Amino acid sequence: MTKLEFVTKTPIEKGWSRDKKYCAVTADGTKYLLRITPEIKCARCADIFRMQQTVSLLGVPMCRPIEMGKCDEGAYTVQTWVDGDDAEDVIKELSEDEQYSYGLEAGRILKIIHSVPAPPEQPDWEARFNAKIDRKIKMYNECPIKYENGEAFLDYISKNRHLLKDRPQTFQHGDYHIGNMMIEKGKLVIIDFDRYDFGDPWEEFNRIVWCAQAAPYFASGMVDGYFDRNVPEEFWRLLALYISSNTLSSIPWAIPFGEGEINTMINQAKDVLSWYDSMKDPIPTWYVKK
Repeated sequence: MTKLEFVTKTPIEKGWSRDKKYCAVTADGTKYLLRITPEIKCARCADIFRMQQTVSLLGVPMCRPIEMGKCDEGAYTVQTWVDGDDAEDVIKELSEDEQYSYGLEAGRILKIIHSVPAPPEQPDWEARFNAKIDRKIKMYNECPIKYENGEAFLDYISKNRHLLKDRPQTFQHGDYHIGNMMIEKGKLVIIDFDRYDFGDPWEEFNRIVWCAQAAPYFASGMVDGYFDRNVPEEFWRLLALYISSNTLSSIPWAIPFGEGEINTMINQAKDVLSWYDSMKDPIPTWYVKK
């Protein structure tokens, strides 16, 4: 299958992807990440691999793409192995200053990722994201489960859609949060680029709720690192719009996965409403300026 010959392949069960992932080891003991993508998802594989190569060349610490090709189950990719720990687990044991420092690193890395421009034929962001908002509102309105004070999200979206006008577009990691980061020898490493997209670079922060729940100082550092500690007010207002939109669709998304995921999203919505004073204050309470 692969040009590299593996003597062992240990399955990796963690993650939401339907891809099969393995820690694959060659005869000389070198570890690699082997990822097998089902036939139905293969169309994007070459694009993902190409974009990972582009980002890797910028010096982003990540699983570097080594090889890709076809296999009986669909397509495979081989990437360098990260011999580290999940950042989400490590961060909770660190001091506030250390958490903030890793956040600064995450923000600076994201700025590099966003230096890759979107293709010139990319559709207009305002029209594209407004269509996405409309779909999410429809999903939420038709959902049998509603958030307590969910109207606050709808109201904020209605009053702030105009912020989408003339937003620039760049390459996006697609799922940038602490759950897709590892710490190897004291350094942050970014993983899982398979949801990459092109869009407003500030929208990439819509997953920061996971960081803020795990470690507010990390989340604060991430924003400060990205903006070199000079955060524009417009960023906060746009981020609140993106988080409102995301939160609306989280509950319909969670229903097929059962009560556990539903409760996770309900509790997350409560946190968001608390941070933003029911969407009245665009700067969340978790943000600590150091």
